Amino acid sequence: MNFFAAQDQARRLSRRLVLAYGLATIGIVLSVTAIVGFVLFNFSIGDYAYTPAQFVRAQAPVLFAAGLITALLIFGSSLYKTSKLSAGGGRVAIDMGGTLVPSNVQDPLRQRLRNVVEEMAIASGVPVPEIYVLEAEQGINAFAAGFSPSDAAVAVTRGTLELLDRDELQGVIAHEFSHILNGDMKLNIRLMGVLFGIMALGLIGRLIVRGGFHSGMLSSRRQRGHPAILVVGIGLVIVGGLGVFFARIIKAGVSRQREYLADASAVQFTRQSTGIANALKKIGGYSEGSNITASDPEEVSHMLFGSGASLMGMFATHPPLVERIQALDPSFRERDFPRVDARQRNLAADTESDSRPAAFANIAAAPAVVAESTGTLADSISRSVGQPQHEHIEFAQGLRQSIPESLYDAAHSPELAYLLAVALILDRSGKHSDRQLSLVHEQLGQQRAQFVRRFYDELSTIGAEFRLPILEIAFPALKMRPAQELSYLISLASRLIEVDGEIELFEFCFHRVMTSNLNQAIDPAGKQKSIRSRRRNLQTAATDLLRILADYGHDTEAERMAAFEAGTATLGPWARDAEFRSDREHTVTILNNSLDILLGLNSKGQDSLLRAVSATASHDGKLSITEAELIRAICATLGYPLPPILIQQ
Repeated sequence: MNFFAAQDQARRLSRRLVLAYGLATIGIVLSVTAIVGFVLFNFSIGDYAYTPAQFVRAQAPVLFAAGLITALLIFGSSLYKTSKLSAGGGRVAIDMGGTLVPSNVQDPLRQRLRNVVEEMAIASGVPVPEIYVLEAEQGINAFAAGFSPSDAAVAVTRGTLELLDRDELQGVIAHEFSHILNGDMKLNIRLMGVLFGIMALGLIGRLIVRGGFHSGMLSSRRQRGHPAILVVGIGLVIVGGLGVFFARIIKAGVSRQREYLADASAVQFTRQSTGIANALKKIGGYSEGSNITASDPEEVSHMLFGSGASLMGMFATHPPLVERIQALDPSFRERDFPRVDARQRNLAADTESDSRPAAFANIAAAPAVVAESTGTLADSISRSVGQPQHEHIEFAQGLRQSIPESLYDAAHSPELAYLLAVALILDRSGKHSDRQLSLVHEQLGQQRAQFVRRFYDELSTIGAEFRLPILEIAFPALKMRPAQELSYLISLASRLIEVDGEIELFEFCFHRVMTSNLNQAIDPAGKQKSIRSRRRNLQTAATDLLRILADYGHDTEAERMAAFEAGTATLGPWARDAEFRSDREHTVTILNNSLDILLGLNSKGQDSLLRAVSATASHDGKLSITEAELIRAICATLGYPLPPILIQQ
């Protein structure tokens, strides 16, 4: 399943979840209203001579109020839980007892964890998530949480950190990145909110019953009302319990399907099944298994690598452990579980050096994207979205190790990452850098401007393929800054790219990548803004993007026209009447508006657009590093997690 199909499936599951939630809420509201009506009819003080139908008409305002209060209680509880989680994936990890892996980490096991996560993020084309360790958890488990890749957090238990080797840890992290790339994180948060809203009713019922049993009988009126209170409480417990029963079934069904997909994706990412299979085998052979104790395991079970609790049958959020292993290793039998003894942990085992070679030799050896025709190349790039392969991970590992140490350390420092982000925005050609640095000096002061200048000079000595990964690595440190400082960084970045009056296409796209991710970090639950547009507006926006890409990416008028025609031909009849014209006077405004409109494309349109962008940039059947990174910048702007395009230097 490719990225666009996986996103479609996640959206369909979300719609079904909303529908099931609505039906369950209606059923609960009607049930509670019936309970209130039953209590009023049988335990009221007055003597009614009404038939049930007459009674319902007479008490309609009371029954309506009971139903409305019930609905508001359920929706309000769900909104409360969802809003509590709206601070992003890091908030979920902290609530579960997670400790953030520090930027200056010294522990070799945590260093290994950070290396694996960073390599997977670079290989996937997404910002590096925040990294947490659940220090109190001895079981082998992990999860990814957040509303989008920009605010994601990956957490592992202490047992995972200490009992798994690097290949096994990489398999687990690849599984969690599949959830990030396939849109499962937002679905998981919605599931938590839905379940909490329905559970709230049962909890209130239990409180009523408990209070009813302990309340005093101080008057005859209270003695008469006491059974009614108990009936209401017991009714709420029963109705809430039934609601939770069906909600758990829905949650389990959705989760099991996504877990199989994540296991398969982890094998695809790492090109070996032994890592994740051995991690699952260790869960089966370990006394603690995948147990989670710091929080309610049932509430979070659907977002964990392992089940985290003993949920069986229709309530199981994960496929049976043996079945998951056999899907990866068909020869495995239950008797083959290894014996894992926590007392034999070797905390220094399987660590790795993090030396940084001065040159990146792996680039020259990296496989090239080879195509006999532009269409084949465009299709190849489209298929790789959200689907990193083993060679991408190897590439990411070599690239991460080859980032100059000063830049790598700065990317992990909350203070210096801020200045590094400014340096990444500056004009790469050097034509306008002096004016930009003057603005930095004016806005940030001399000392910080010196750091920016130093980073800019060092960035000028490395290739374009390093820039997006460095920015991706810097995001966790950037997100530690106060929201107002991030807002100021967005404003400053806009002023920097406009100071010269001429904005390069790559410079602008890089700016869009940074600011869109920072905006999501500031407001994790906020939806990416898209303009609802008619087909004609989407067509205009798409052809404008291809026109600008062809204009800026090629030297002669003939090459520009050929590139534009290659892109529009890939779009098909949708862009049949489009004509090429070169007009740079309003390029930035047009490009900005076009990208905003194109955020509203459906999955099929996104796939077509990506192939058209690739065809335009590579109309001659070849890609340079600059063209490849430009495609990645456009994809990141539009929210398509494109892995590095591997080409020979």
